[in-house]
Amino acid sequence: MSPRRPALLVGALLLLTGCQVVGSHDEAFDAQSQVGPDPVLPEPQHYLLPPMRIARAVGWSGDATPSVPEGFRVNAFATGLAHPRQVTVLPNGDVLVVEANGPNVEPVRRPKDLVMGWVMAFAGAGAKGGNRITLLRDADGDGIPEVRSVLLEHINSPFGVALVGQDLYVAATDALLRFPYREGDTKITEPGTKVTDLPGGPIDHHWTKALAASPDGTKLYVGVGSNSNITEHGLEAERGRAEIWEIDRLSGAHRTFASGLRNPTGLDFEPQSGRLWAIVNERDEIGPNLVPDYLTSVREGAFYGWPYSYWGQHVDPRVQPPRPDLVANAVKPDYGLSSHVAPLGLAFSRTDRLGADFRGGAFVGEHGSWDRQELNGYKVVYVPFADGRPSGKARDVVTGFLDRENRARGRPVGVAVDPRGALLVADDLGNTVWRVTPAGP
Repeated sequence: MSPRRPALLVGALLLLTGCQVVGSHDEAFDAQSQVGPDPVLPEPQHYLLPPMRIARAVGWSGDATPSVPEGFRVNAFATGLAHPRQVTVLPNGDVLVVEANGPNVEPVRRPKDLVMGWVMAFAGAGAKGGNRITLLRDADGDGIPEVRSVLLEHINSPFGVALVGQDLYVAATDALLRFPYREGDTKITEPGTKVTDLPGGPIDHHWTKALAASPDGTKLYVGVGSNSNITEHGLEAERGRAEIWEIDRLSGAHRTFASGLRNPTGLDFEPQSGRLWAIVNERDEIGPNLVPDYLTSVREGAFYGWPYSYWGQHVDPRVQPPRPDLVANAVKPDYGLSSHVAPLGLAFSRTDRLGADFRGGAFVGEHGSWDRQELNGYKVVYVPFADGRPSGKARDVVTGFLDRENRARGRPVGVAVDPRGALLVADDLGNTVWRVTPAGP
């Protein structure tokens, strides 16, 4: 194929579709019917090209900010970042911002891959990441950091961060690393130590590696996404992927804790039960309303269906040969978040300083859809919990990332709650960390 042919193909497709690759009608479907423990699941559809709609990236202008509920206010905690993806709050209140993007090692294999890659770049996903971790210190709590310093740099597409004692763990795309940390550090110059390798290239389709430490600090849990949508690169490319790994913190020995999770992008321990929970990005290309992304508790040894089935025992016929033996035991997730919202951030609230209505539940950053006509996600939601389980409908907390013309001003990713009760939101399109607090004293 001529070097110009792929570009001409993409251009022709987008001219024909007005920057939308159509093929389905999802405007009559209620996306909220898929939020909760029993989402509505329509019949699957099949396409030469999946339905796509590009939320064109325009960024924030002037004094524009996201929208928050009445009684709250939002301000830019840090701006001018390089594709901020995750936020982590240390015990002393310092905020770590992971700035990264993918390693760009996936080869283009199909015309469909080329079109989808162009779509994602148009939506702002191709921005250059900093491959670093920036520290922000707001000692007086006024929402304006007095200290901003690059804590770590030159890391290969970092994503998850966890602090255990004086060990700072960073999940890069191809390795779990450990760095020495002392309270109050603003820069770490000592070299990191590799704890264990993680599945990386040469394809590295889902490059993000979520990370959480067990409450007792003895184990680390890493979310490893699949290397494909539904094994189009072959099963060998999925070795060790679509899993949550359990890693012994001291020895680096690891095992599969749970499997069949297509892309577990966020991990956290529910504070009341102490159980591990995950957010998962489900599969594409079988319809605008399939399959709901989800929030679920993670059972040791459980299989969650990918690639052979979804939402329990709903078989995906595209995957051959079938595995009815695995499907028979596939675990149904706990809570649907609606289809293609792309959850990328998870944090349980451990304080009532945001109000009693926001204690104990889960904040989820929904990066937003690209593969459906009606845009979905592009917001931060809160899932209430009671007795260690979801206990009601998710409610919108931070919105306004889309303007009135459905252009993307920002896209939320990681979320965290600091000791003062402020909700922090990483916006990788706006290159900003937003801070949400009650409007009162």
